[in-house]
Amino acid sequence: MAKKQFDVAVVGAGIGGYIAAIRCAQLGLKTACIEKSKPLGGTCLIVGCIPSKALLQSTEYYDWLMKESQQHGIAAKEVSVDFAKMMQRKTQIVDGLTNGVASLFKKHSIVRYEGTARLTSAHMLELSDKQVIEAENIIIASGSEPIPLPFLPFDEKVVLSSTGALALPTIPKKMIVVGAGIIGVELASVYNRLGTQVVLVEMLDRITPMMDTAVSKSLQSILQKQGLEFHLSAKVTKAKVNANSVSLSVQEGANETEMTADVVLVAIGRRPYTKGLGLTEQGITLDSKGYIEVDGNFRTKQSHIYAIGDVIEGPMLAHKASEEGVAVAEIIAGQQPHLNYMAIPNVIYTHPEVASVGLTEAEAREAGMELAIGTCFMRAIGRARCLGYVEGFVKVIGEKNSGRLLGLHILSPHASEMIGEGVIAIEKKATLQDLAAASHAHPTLSEAIHEASLAALGHPLAF
Repeated sequence: MAKKQFDVAVVGAGIGGYIAAIRCAQLGLKTACIEKSKPLGGTCLIVGCIPSKALLQSTEYYDWLMKESQQHGIAAKEVSVDFAKMMQRKTQIVDGLTNGVASLFKKHSIVRYEGTARLTSAHMLELSDKQVIEAENIIIASGSEPIPLPFLPFDEKVVLSSTGALALPTIPKKMIVVGAGIIGVELASVYNRLGTQVVLVEMLDRITPMMDTAVSKSLQSILQKQGLEFHLSAKVTKAKVNANSVSLSVQEGANETEMTADVVLVAIGRRPYTKGLGLTEQGITLDSKGYIEVDGNFRTKQSHIYAIGDVIEGPMLAHKASEEGVAVAEIIAGQQPHLNYMAIPNVIYTHPEVASVGLTEAEAREAGMELAIGTCFMRAIGRARCLGYVEGFVKVIGEKNSGRLLGLHILSPHASEMIGEGVIAIEKKATLQDLAAASHAHPTLSEAIHEASLAALGHPLAF
């Protein structure tokens, strides 16, 4: 049988796809990657993780100068926001990273095709410019797209997805955010700090429902103090869009309220993007939510066609997609990679940050486990007092009999950096005793992990 044109063709150059392509090339596989956007990097680099964190960082500095600097004896006078320059900085960061991905493709001799791709046979992909490429293996990494409300389609001017919210030309006076998950609270924080009146409407009875309940409730309290307004157990039923405003009818219990704002950000979730790929025609099945069905090795019904990232079931996290990209490349190369989903962290970049890994308390109890739980409030930690941020806590969840760490949940500045300790602990099956016995530098925020572990064992030292 004649050798195919490529060993691997990757559809999509988001963080899952481009990492998969790079790892395939490193393993000696002749690799192609098809991406419809000119810059490489997908949602995360271009209109997601990176631009949002750039704006969160810029606005956090501004918020600190306006509200916190005087506590440190720093008088900041005539502080103002140059929103255009802030947006320019965000764009420069994105451009630098997408150019970096292009350089890595060149370094590893990955053949890049610009356009869309459609499966026309088991090993053939037809591109939007009518080119046809053939590959022994195909990786679907086409990512996801924002979900609109049925009666409120995105125009990215007044009705925004996260993409539009990251590219506004001016700071709105009032914004309604529909959905109080990760994207909702992060972007609400950005504009709240810039002076926008922000109202969040959430169908569920708490914000950030993927997080431990105690963390969600405490985060909501903190964000309310920062000026965010929440309407929980509330549903948007109707909308009227004007040229420069939008009005929503919101059902909250027995009451219906009319809310009007300059813009509305719809952040109710994302859905897998599989449109036009020709999957079902090649016998590849989708589940009821539109996710591509795969086995434990990311194989679809066609064993040489794989799927990773947001197009398969699981949390839509950039680092999950990249880990899957590495794993599937190594599987194709004949290796047996290890991927532990319980050890994949989740982070919310509000202030303070939220980070978690492993099981929540509710999940552990639903599994019938007997638990040892310890909490350390940040006010007991010297470094937190020096920073001036004492709201928040660290919570550890362990299995009582074995002492094995099941979950770590952090509400604190720099939680995104602290969570790595929990990731390694869960990956290595560490115990609460291991965390309690490990020396933590003083004064550091990570001492709260040490103290929470001691609390779970019944002998805290700092409180």
